[in-house]
Amino acid sequence: MKVLVSGASEGIGLAVCKKFLQQNFEVVGLDVQSASINHMNYTHFVCDVRGALPDVDGVNVVITSAGVQLPDEDTIDVNLKGTINVVEKYALQPNIKSVVTIASSSARNGAEFPMYSASKGGVVAYTKNVALRLAKYGATANSVSPGGVKTASNAPVMNDQKLWQAVLDESLLGKWAEPEEIADFVYFLSVVNKSMTGEDILIDNGEMLKSNFIWDTSRL
Repeated sequence: MKVLVSGASEGIGLAVCKKFLQQNFEVVGLDVQSASINHMNYTHFVCDVRGALPDVDGVNVVITSAGVQLPDEDTIDVNLKGTINVVEKYALQPNIKSVVTIASSSARNGAEFPMYSASKGGVVAYTKNVALRLAKYGATANSVSPGGVKTASNAPVMNDQKLWQAVLDESLLGKWAEPEEIADFVYFLSVVNKSMTGEDILIDNGEMLKSNFIWDTSRL
């Protein structure tokens, strides 16, 4: 099968490409940066997901991972409009088997830049719309919402000992996910899964559940 991945040159997108190549899939990557992979089954296109996209025939799986974390309107254009552009270009055809979009835990709790949270919330809603339209092909469409992931884009937090400890303390498991862990979920949703569609999977080490029950224990 042929898999198309946007945001293929680093972070989660790169991990996804490597996962599918390990499983002997043909992979096509899109990114504004040059290729980070040299593999006989990998083809790379340097392009911006907001603009004109290359023609690629016979795509069976679409994974959208291109994204930015910025406090301005570019975030909406890349994260949401870019996702829509890629999916509409490659997924809405009879060869499609599955679509997985990369959203964020911020889509649920709003805990980041306003434009970023809105863009990822839009990705989740858009993916449900895609699930409705792909059903006639027997294909699935789901989103993955990671919490903290150890990628280069998060280096400003990861490289500051005080900030790093603060973010780790926000999760139940006291850690962030590796990109390869997210890639495993993406692989399951797009290849193994046959029956779940229109859903969003939260992968945040329990951060969303983190809460402290405040009570006067002397009254117990």
